[in-house]
Amino acid sequence: MTATTSTAPNRWAVPVLGFGTFAVGTCEFVLAGLLPQLSSTLLVSIGTAGQVVTAFALTCALLAPALATATASWPRRRVLLLATGVYLLGNVSTALAPTFPLVIAAQIVAAAGAGLFVPTAAVTASALVPAEQRGRAIAVVTTGFTAATAMGAPLGTALGAIFGWRVTMWFVAGLAVLGLLGLVRLVPAEVATPAAEGLRERLAPLADRRVLVVLATTLVAFTAVYLPYTYIGAVFGPATGGSGVRLAVLLFLLGVIGTVGNYVAGVLADRFGSSRVVAFALVWLVAALLVLPLTTGGFGWAMAEIALYGIAAFAITTPQQHRLITLSPESAPVLVSLNAAILYLAIALSGIVGAVGIAWAGPQLLGPIAAALAATALLLSTRIR
Repeated sequence: MTATTSTAPNRWAVPVLGFGTFAVGTCEFVLAGLLPQLSSTLLVSIGTAGQVVTAFALTCALLAPALATATASWPRRRVLLLATGVYLLGNVSTALAPTFPLVIAAQIVAAAGAGLFVPTAAVTASALVPAEQRGRAIAVVTTGFTAATAMGAPLGTALGAIFGWRVTMWFVAGLAVLGLLGLVRLVPAEVATPAAEGLRERLAPLADRRVLVVLATTLVAFTAVYLPYTYIGAVFGPATGGSGVRLAVLLFLLGVIGTVGNYVAGVLADRFGSSRVVAFALVWLVAALLVLPLTTGGFGWAMAEIALYGIAAFAITTPQQHRLITLSPESAPVLVSLNAAILYLAIALSGIVGAVGIAWAGPQLLGPIAAALAATALLLSTRIR
């Protein structure tokens, strides 16, 4: 059964959902910039600190489909409020956590809220507008992630560098409070949504071999993408001199360049086809990752490498989603949610693989390891017919 919207939604309802995604994304992406501080203040290695990223992403990947299915029949605003409240609780607990294991536990709680919020926000945004405006509404929500990369993560990293990582977590919690107030004030209590799907229906597209190969490409490609991102503080440590402010500049540059790369990739995919754009981006990514070890000695070289790497890294996202939708347009919402879960899994793997790589040969080897993964993704991508 579906709910009905009793009154016309406020025109700020969709933007507030985008702000909520920005708050969620800021926590996810700022963790990479905080790893050096977590390592030094909680007395763990940088590789161990990186497992906070793994825990967050893996929780999102595993719990998001199950939580979305369990709450599918609930009113959308209730689900959004619950998700934001759980996310807020996790980040407040992180700010207060005295030990690293408790930080991990608190971030698992935050990730459960984040994993539930994002797909619910996208579905709610599409239900709040006429059919011809749904694409733009969903774009507003997903743009929150881009804004988190370009603004939230750098600002949070800079705050952490100046005042300590706990202040950053209070900052993230503050964003969640603002999002919570916005949801209460602007999102209707009842929103018409499509009939709820069971978990079996959500996973049905996995029976298509082509879908599996596209998702496998996403998994390997984004493990390569997030390997240097997750440990960006360690990789570019020589260039930043341990300065959190300089690291924030690199993150800001990466976010801006990535936004441009993502947009250009979408335009090129319409003109030349998604498969060609993905292949070109992966070749570019391999080259950028291979030269990464040569660019970490100076800040200027580091900025140039970030620009080179950022364009290719973010140029993969939109064409990959387009490939999935093209395979089965009638299953588009399910396919996009599966792709998002795989993306979270890739982030989790980047934390694990990166920790092993650092322990084995130091952070400077992460570039070549990621390049090998990107080359593997390129081979997988060519097998999609």
